[in-house]
Amino acid sequence: MTHPADHPVPALPDVAPAAWREANRRLLAKAIGEWCFEDMLKAEDAGDGEYRVGLASGTTYAFRARPGAFGWLRVDPDSITRTATSMLGNSIAQPAWDALQFLMEAATTLDSDPSTLATYFTELSATLAVDAARLTHGGETAAELRALDHAELECRMTGHNLLVANKGRIGFSATDLRAYAPESARTLHLLWVAVHRGLAEFRGTSELSEKSVLERELDEETRTRFTAVLTAAGVDPQGYVWMPVHPWQWDHAVQTLHAADVAQRRIIPLGESPDAYLPGQSIRTMANVTTPDRYDVKLPLKILNTLVWRGIPPHCTMGAPVVTQWLRGLVERDPFLTDECRTVFLGEVASVTVRHPYLSTLDQAPYQHLETLGCIWRDSVSARRDPGERVRTFASLLHVDSAGTAFVAELVRTSGLDPEEWLRRLFGTLLVPVMHVLYRYGVTFNPHGQNTLIGYDDHDVPARLYLKDFVDDVCVSFTDVPERGPEPDGHDHVLPRKHPSIIKQHVVDQVFVGHFRYLAPLCADQLGVPEKTFWRLVRQTILDFQKRFPELAERFAEYDLLTPEIPRYGLNRDRVVVTRYGDRALRHALFPNGTHPNPLAEG
Repeated sequence: MTHPADHPVPALPDVAPAAWREANRRLLAKAIGEWCFEDMLKAEDAGDGEYRVGLASGTTYAFRARPGAFGWLRVDPDSITRTATSMLGNSIAQPAWDALQFLMEAATTLDSDPSTLATYFTELSATLAVDAARLTHGGETAAELRALDHAELECRMTGHNLLVANKGRIGFSATDLRAYAPESARTLHLLWVAVHRGLAEFRGTSELSEKSVLERELDEETRTRFTAVLTAAGVDPQGYVWMPVHPWQWDHAVQTLHAADVAQRRIIPLGESPDAYLPGQSIRTMANVTTPDRYDVKLPLKILNTLVWRGIPPHCTMGAPVVTQWLRGLVERDPFLTDECRTVFLGEVASVTVRHPYLSTLDQAPYQHLETLGCIWRDSVSARRDPGERVRTFASLLHVDSAGTAFVAELVRTSGLDPEEWLRRLFGTLLVPVMHVLYRYGVTFNPHGQNTLIGYDDHDVPARLYLKDFVDDVCVSFTDVPERGPEPDGHDHVLPRKHPSIIKQHVVDQVFVGHFRYLAPLCADQLGVPEKTFWRLVRQTILDFQKRFPELAERFAEYDLLTPEIPRYGLNRDRVVVTRYGDRALRHALFPNGTHPNPLAEG
């Protein structure tokens, strides 16, 4: 079995000093923009596009910025200056590029504590290291990215847009990052283990048995080899559930937290499967690149990244197949989604749940220790797409290559369409199915850029929507919606019931605030589509849908996407100010902090 230690660490860091400064400059601009957007810092308008942020430490940062949607400032990285009083008492403005210095100087202003800020510093530094390495080594042009398949393109992406420290990966070493992080684009082989049925439970959708999943995922020779391991161990092969484990997790979590089960042959390592996998941006979900039609695999990793520990809760593994079955039932009975939109739901079709036999009995045990072993198998993009169809994450549209060309601009160029017409196709492809599920069924999927994928025709024109990550993110309104029919179960932690205002906020935050906020200025700069035009086209897509389905008028008001003000949910503020890094028994809910003006409210 290959381990991270088998990959030698370079004698010198693979980051150029100039690249480090440039990565800092860009992240500093992002930090100023996002922290002001979330009201963690206050930007003072100095006129003529100039702004200042005064810190309690006595330092002032000045910069140029362009006002954007929702009250956001798009900060120019090359314009930032830092003014601090010197030993002689005079204030001197100097070009600013150091994001880590900025965090330290902003510490008292951010209303956090030293322990939180020190850990956040680690996340910020880790993010900068990855960004600087990317700049050092360059990458494919936007034109070259067009030729990559879904899994390979995922490895070229740069992380969550809303979060400043979006590649913190606390728990991974530098060597681990080279072996397992998506930007390394290294394939890995999964270790398979057999877990005694007293600990493990397999679940699948109605058409899938445990045997059929194993026959799909493992060739006959590998199944025979694994069975021989169990026979040699003197146990009954039928008394165990087989499942894959990430090699890092086996080394760092399973063999320690589950040492008693390994020692007593309740967990038995079987060996590696021959298939190679590539990790996506979440790191814990991997696509099979040896046999692409086989399932994607979602596995827990005991690392902290983008706000939470990246395990898989047992209620998610238990609930995944039944939630998938229920959602597919809604879709297959809905001709608008099935025949007209051709929306694809990448179902989480099978799972294995393993609860820790000791820690699961501890009241209020931190969740990071309870989610260390389990797996979810998900439909792969390759198995569901049409011949010649290219499928890419929605987030990929925001990617900018080293020459400054946005991927969205490259796709529009190759399509041959007028930019406004291409955007109309994009908005229709993305928003119409999401709105239909929202308005018709009172259901949302938390459709952020990695969970929503766009299928393109052979001219790179958006054609249909793919949705994934159901059991983690699906929410339903607690109002009565007859169209939903019988729901899969009544446990709120499996299928959360929320107020309609919260249900619609998933769409607002993930699509409009989380992606269109960044896409609009890219389209203005590189496609010549003014931001006001961009938002007018989005609004028109919503109004056209509402005009087509007048019978849903009451729900248009209930899930109002065009309201003048929307609640502000700050992910960066939540990490630094609210949640911090204390161990918690449960992932917590976000709470609003003020409001944003909604650009879709304008007629």
